[in-house]
Amino acid sequence: MTLEVDHAFVACAPGAPEADTLLQLGLVEGSGNTHPGQGTANRRFFFENFMLEMLWVADRSEAMSAQTRRTRLWERCSKQDTGINPFGIVFRAVGDHDSAAPFATWAYHPNYLPAGMAIQIAEGTTLQEPELFYLPFLRQSGVRRAEPTSHAQPIGKMRQLRAGVPRLKELSDAARIAENRGLLSYFESEQPMLEIQFSSSSDLRLDLRPALPLVLRGAA
Repeated sequence: MTLEVDHAFVACAPGAPEADTLLQLGLVEGSGNTHPGQGTANRRFFFENFMLEMLWVADRSEAMSAQTRRTRLWERCSKQDTGINPFGIVFRAVGDHDSAAPFATWAYHPNYLPAGMAIQIAEGTTLQEPELFYLPFLRQSGVRRAEPTSHAQPIGKMRQLRAGVPRLKELSDAARIAENRGLLSYFESEQPMLEIQFSSSSDLRLDLRPALPLVLRGAA
């Protein structure tokens, strides 16, 4: 069983004005979409093997509904507690065969998916660490080839994700399993942050804080 990172989301304010910071760096924005019944919408930036999603709650009642509430998207996006981690990491299977997640999950059946299809969400993660999702039906879709992946910054494939959390010793079992499988790594950080490492024609470090809790790194 092999998984890989498909995309990561950052919980943002309505309309994701934070995404303008990416535009100012020369990243090209792709298409956005909405999630009917879930109450969220996004702005998206695409790379060769990865997507960065700026996510916000567009409909509070849907986000807080009985169907959606357990996802904790409302808690991450509302930012009522500055200690809440704003990230979600989404994995897909490698190749053409479905696989089970390496960690315990519960099945989320949002309205926007066909009947019988579910998103698997890790059990036991806390709001002080990223939410972990597995989409067993997801493949590196050809439709993304229509999205812009060339940017002014010399970055190519995503190589690694590193998530900064304030209490490293308190990571959930799911997070430790994901790290042991090499899906992402965690480090101690005073505030939540996500470091995304890309292949690049030159070494670079783009620190988007305080607008976004992101650091983009590139290495030849």
